[in-house]
Amino acid sequence: MTTPAAPETGRHPTAPLTAAEIDRARSVLHQGGLASATTRFAYVMLREPAKRDVLDVARHASLHRHVEALLLDISTGALRETVTDVTDGVVVLNREIDSRVEGTAPVLDEEFQLVDDLVKADERWVEAMTRRGVTDVTQVRTCALSAGVFGYDGEVGRRVLRVLAFLQLDDADLPWAHPIDGVVAHVDVISGTVLRVVETGFEHIPMESGDYLDPAVSGPTRATLKPIAITQPEGVSFTLDGNRLQWENWDLRVGFNGREGLTLHEIGFRDHGELRPVIYRASISEMVVNYADPTPTHGWQNYFDAGEYQFGRTANSLELGCDCVGDITYLDAVVADDFGRPRTIKNAVCIHEEDYGILWKHTDEFTHTSESRRQRRLVVSFFTTVGNYDYGFYFYFYLDGTFEVEAKATGIVFTGGHDGSDYPYATQLAPGLGAPVHQHLFCARLDMMVDGERNAVDELDVARVPMDDSNPWGNAIGRSRTRLRREADAQRDADGTVGRVWSISSVDRKNRVGEPTSYVLYPEGNAALLNHIDAPARKRAGFAAHHLWVTRYQPDELWAAGYTVNQHPGGAGLPSYAAADREVDGEDVVVWHTFGLTHFPRLEDWPIMPVDHTGFVMKPHGFFDRNPTLDVPVVSAESCRADGGHVCGAGCGCA
Repeated sequence: MTTPAAPETGRHPTAPLTAAEIDRARSVLHQGGLASATTRFAYVMLREPAKRDVLDVARHASLHRHVEALLLDISTGALRETVTDVTDGVVVLNREIDSRVEGTAPVLDEEFQLVDDLVKADERWVEAMTRRGVTDVTQVRTCALSAGVFGYDGEVGRRVLRVLAFLQLDDADLPWAHPIDGVVAHVDVISGTVLRVVETGFEHIPMESGDYLDPAVSGPTRATLKPIAITQPEGVSFTLDGNRLQWENWDLRVGFNGREGLTLHEIGFRDHGELRPVIYRASISEMVVNYADPTPTHGWQNYFDAGEYQFGRTANSLELGCDCVGDITYLDAVVADDFGRPRTIKNAVCIHEEDYGILWKHTDEFTHTSESRRQRRLVVSFFTTVGNYDYGFYFYFYLDGTFEVEAKATGIVFTGGHDGSDYPYATQLAPGLGAPVHQHLFCARLDMMVDGERNAVDELDVARVPMDDSNPWGNAIGRSRTRLRREADAQRDADGTVGRVWSISSVDRKNRVGEPTSYVLYPEGNAALLNHIDAPARKRAGFAAHHLWVTRYQPDELWAAGYTVNQHPGGAGLPSYAAADREVDGEDVVVWHTFGLTHFPRLEDWPIMPVDHTGFVMKPHGFFDRNPTLDVPVVSAESCRADGGHVCGAGCGCA
């Protein structure tokens, strides 16, 4: 086997992996005897250089490109973490992983078919189907679901998937409408055996169609919507050079990997000619879907969609006019398949700008002026499909320096049987069909860099002020500021009753009134993880127990739930990182923010769910010395001055 050539020099250290780099890493590992025909490449991603090396441009030419891979031997279950220097063609890290202690690799593509074959050859499972009236198992669609850790005998150290089943009557039929409830198969995919089939009752299979494309279900397509045309006749206002994206005063780099999907790097804002750093690296590190139906069929369901299924590898190819509207720039993404071969996802990342209403407006009776300016934002986004759910991740950059992250949840709610009773932990969607209550909790990792690497984090709460001589009418509103000094103290929860926000400020730079320059994180304040403190799932989803964590920067601390999430016994990720209790006051800090939804499914969520939104906002607070958008022009002065006055609604910025 010939080892592919070293990658081209001159690429930015955080630029996404190329197909050639993935090929070279795979070849080096095979030639070195670390990979064979039974090896599967679970995680494959760029091992980014340390922050100090990336920020020192003079060092770029000497930095090598490193490819990290998690290798699973499907014949033995053996697991190893490797890092390959694809510049020199050598392996620089080779570490065996004990899956009993550290967990195992994410779910592989081939395992979906494997578990389907195994359960359909198992007499116990086939008999369970027969008892439910299913005699043709070719009509059954099985779901290979991550198993978690729930104390079942003989599962420690084994690679286990749990399997639920759905009936599909024909190719157009939506199987999620026909759950075959009360049957769970536990499969060891390494030995190729069904460990057990757990039956809990004889649930009736709901048979009402859920085919949302069938006119009998959807009704005739409405003909009342008139076209909306979004055009930019002079083109877009941003530029893209390699992976560097510049728009108005924003400057950043776009990355992508198979696990997190979209990553953003070196986010800065140009202020009077000076490029000022805000965030070094931003991504969605992890998410957990925590199901709240305690029945034996569903009580074990909790999925870590980044660590167990991988956002990047399941990313969609986006389509103009459907997923993105307007003047769109697309980026392809290169990921690795189970065999370590590069695979290109066309149009994986969508970049565009959009009008966002009023930026600022005032009519002044003293100066006899009436002025409006339009807000605009740059959107960098991607969509991923993990089983039944589809998630869109949107990173927004606004003219006034605001940064926003939004997650959009849509797709199909996970279904099960429902007996029609007033059951509190699932919603009846249709006759015999239910959807369990559940949570979608995301964790954003924000490697902060507000005007430099030395930052401090304060918790800000509003407070009533007692009536006294200094507040005789009782109208004063106070604010408390609590500095988060160590990692043990920096595990915080949102509290809307006191308007809690978190300020990330520079310890080296002050604004013109002498205060530290800062950005403030405004949380939505939705519920964090709601399961019991002793629940098995909570041990693995410790990150979701709090809305905010602050840790000291370490280059390998990237994963909110740990590196190998699947079947990890618990405690990895943020709880482990923060246990070091390092000082974070005035240090190089990473802010982790948990946000998300607690979803009590509605009838309106069936048979396909309208988008539900969640996210957070970061606003400059004393970062600038004044409104940074005073120089934003009127969109169309001619329209605004037509007939000697303002014409609201003319698309000119007046409305």
